[in-house]
Amino acid sequence: MDANQIAYTANERAPAVPQWLNKGDNAWQMTASTLVGIQSMPGLVILYASIVKKKWAVNSAFMALYAFAAVLICWVLVCYRMAFGDELLPFWGKGAPALGQKYLVIRARVPESRHRVTTDRYETTVPFFPMASLVYFQFTFAAITLILLAGSVLGRMNIKAWMAFVPLWLIFSYTVGAFSLWGGGFLYHWGVIDYSGGYVIHLSSGIAGLTAAYWVGPRLKSDRERFPPNNVLLMLAGAGLLWMGWSGFNGGAPYAANIDSSIAVLNTNVCAATSLLVWTSLDVVFFGKPSVIGAVQGMMTGLVCITPGAGLVQPWAAIVMGMLSGSIPWVSMMILHKKCSWLQQVDDTLGVFHTHAVAGLLGGLLTGLLAEPDLCRLILPTETRGAVYGGNGGVQFVKQIVAALFVIAWNVASTTIILLVIRLFIPLRMPDNQLEIGDDAVHGEEAYALWGDGEKYDPTKHGWHTSSYSEVTASSRFVDGARGVTISL
Repeated sequence: MDANQIAYTANERAPAVPQWLNKGDNAWQMTASTLVGIQSMPGLVILYASIVKKKWAVNSAFMALYAFAAVLICWVLVCYRMAFGDELLPFWGKGAPALGQKYLVIRARVPESRHRVTTDRYETTVPFFPMASLVYFQFTFAAITLILLAGSVLGRMNIKAWMAFVPLWLIFSYTVGAFSLWGGGFLYHWGVIDYSGGYVIHLSSGIAGLTAAYWVGPRLKSDRERFPPNNVLLMLAGAGLLWMGWSGFNGGAPYAANIDSSIAVLNTNVCAATSLLVWTSLDVVFFGKPSVIGAVQGMMTGLVCITPGAGLVQPWAAIVMGMLSGSIPWVSMMILHKKCSWLQQVDDTLGVFHTHAVAGLLGGLLTGLLAEPDLCRLILPTETRGAVYGGNGGVQFVKQIVAALFVIAWNVASTTIILLVIRLFIPLRMPDNQLEIGDDAVHGEEAYALWGDGEKYDPTKHGWHTSSYSEVTASSRFVDGARGVTISL
């Protein structure tokens, strides 16, 4: 045996490489975690900072940045095990820290998720990587849920109220949905399908966002009437990070670098592309021109819609889901929203209700229709099929409806209670004088330095009215040679 073989054998038997560890699965899980993390930081930080009015760029980015950091600390202190630990209630786990060495180096497991009808096939799906990988992977899902929710209240929520809201909503809302559907709660054992977060993440963030927008109140009238993005190209950069990161979002859901992971990644991109094209086509047909913001929204609804069934449907079904996710949320946002007086009153800044709640609900229901039996066998613990495949598929569709109703009801109730409690101590909405000014009043910072090293533009110092131009009068004229146009100064 040569030196290289000896080194390889020693490494394989090192304490850091126990017999149960699959290096490939662990490498993919950490890669997927990083991809999902990049969706939030910097993906949504950039997207939010760019898609809002210039005066709210810093505040919007900071809301996302703060949520990412705050969720991580709360997650490892108590929330991970509330979502994926031992059962406390049928919809909630026992909170405890996920910080100890002995806990984090053991083989990953979710104590309550072993199905009550265990099979040899299901035993093989237990993750072959350490608990530390699972804790971080699930953190990135929790973080993006809060950041998506923030999109509903950009441009007016008191930053101090937001700082209090993030940990409270994580504890009392997110962990309930995660445990119920993923961590071994009653919906999991009933057989509800939520492959990678159509309900846990998107339906909950959309419903909670709309609820929060109602209680926080609207933006200033001038901001609601005119709220142009301050940098469309950077907005596209953030959207691109979101799209590419979704391969980790859905590809990491099987907890292994396996066949189902590959199917999920392909379906994710196929559905997103289809949805974007359908949304853009509708914009052209009804408004005469394609909208870049509309294309981003179509991309988003496609990604959201495929999430609850990404590894469980065939690619042709992903195209069908993309066609519906590019059209139904478009109708709800562009037509129904304008006809519903209540939706008009609630100021959902980025339309999170339409892009996430409507698309997430749509995806969950379509999964109940289109989940393919053979693909379901790759990952699900019991015999499962969509309604179009006959058998017990009709029952599965009913389960999807009931689960959606539970998620909606819990998020409306929990979000309302949390905000009403916060309102006793902190105003939920910024005062009007801060809303008039924006970032400078709230943070003492602005996104764009208008002149020099952060110096604000002053017409008495800069531009045409400086001393070097003192001889130029209002009646002066010159000819622009390139165009042959006479210009007045």
